[in-house]
Amino acid sequence: MKNVDNLIESATELAGRGLSRGEIADELNVSRETASWLVERGGVEHEADQEPRATASPQDIHVDWSAIGRDSRRLTHVSHAMADLISKDDTDVGLTVGIEKAGVPLATVIANELDTDIAAYGPAKHQWEEGDIDEIDGGFSQNFSAVSDQHCYIIDDIITSGTTMRETITAVREHGGTPVGCVVLVDKQGLDEIDGVPVSSLMNVVSVAPEE
Repeated sequence: MKNVDNLIESATELAGRGLSRGEIADELNVSRETASWLVERGGVEHEADQEPRATASPQDIHVDWSAIGRDSRRLTHVSHAMADLISKDDTDVGLTVGIEKAGVPLATVIANELDTDIAAYGPAKHQWEEGDIDEIDGGFSQNFSAVSDQHCYIIDDIITSGTTMRETITAVREHGGTPVGCVVLVDKQGLDEIDGVPVSSLMNVVSVAPEE
């Protein structure tokens, strides 16, 4: 079990390896604000940092699904469940889009199960350190299928705020594709849809806190 001290240690180690705060957020399955807080608590100075910024502890939920991710058999079983959850009687869906990094291995199994091609999208948060993420662009890998003229499923591991999934939906549309559904392992927001696209998840995680 990971406590806050373990997460601070992990964030510090990742920052020391040169990962951006957005990449650290992705690796630890937390929000970008939580990643910044963890890095600053660990005392790691990033190149873009002049002084610590995130002083208050953010409200977030850490999800560790490494027991699934490190075992190909478990990953395959869970991906089959995700495929079953998202699959529709829609033979027009010809592409499964995996959001890098963790969404791609899930999408690979799902694409095989649903007999679609596969695309990979690198979100803007992987380049994010601080400031407005809207000033950063993500992109599709040229090593995989193009999304133009395709009906698409979009796959990721965790929805934390919905920002990355919304970005990917927008990118698919801008490249001429049509997103018809999204599926994740865990949804921290309990969303039914994002920008008109249905969202499915194997688990919803909700933080319950009394009103002050």
